[in-house]
Amino acid sequence: MKKYAPNSPEALARILAMFMITDGNMDPREIETLENLHVYELLGLSRKDFIKVLVDYCDDISDEAEEDGTIHLLASERTNVILDGVSERSKRVICCALALDICKSDNTISDPEMLLLRHMMHYWHITLDDLQAELAKN
Repeated sequence: MKKYAPNSPEALARILAMFMITDGNMDPREIETLENLHVYELLGLSRKDFIKVLVDYCDDISDEAEEDGTIHLLASERTNVILDGVSERSKRVICCALALDICKSDNTISDPEMLLLRHMMHYWHITLDDLQAELAKN
């Protein structure tokens, strides 16, 4: 798996890429959401650099495929390594909020997206109340 500096724009982008891919269907509305929310600017990446992180993530998960082609998109061992790439609480809160927006971009939150979102928030000890309170400060 590609390594990124802790708390880097790329580490955050990889988490968002994980959400875009986790249900096995990347909806064009997810890219529109990124653009409408100015996510590239928020992360400090160009659109091209974000897409590179997304492609690298896809390459990483395809490299992890089993002999029969099975890919375990929600394997906690892999997702935890990716989540560990962001340790600053403020960046975690922003990442959770953006991930939620990505999940909702196609007007439904799929079961895999919900599982991943719950896992991330539990793993990082962040609640929906935390998101609301901390984002209201900004």
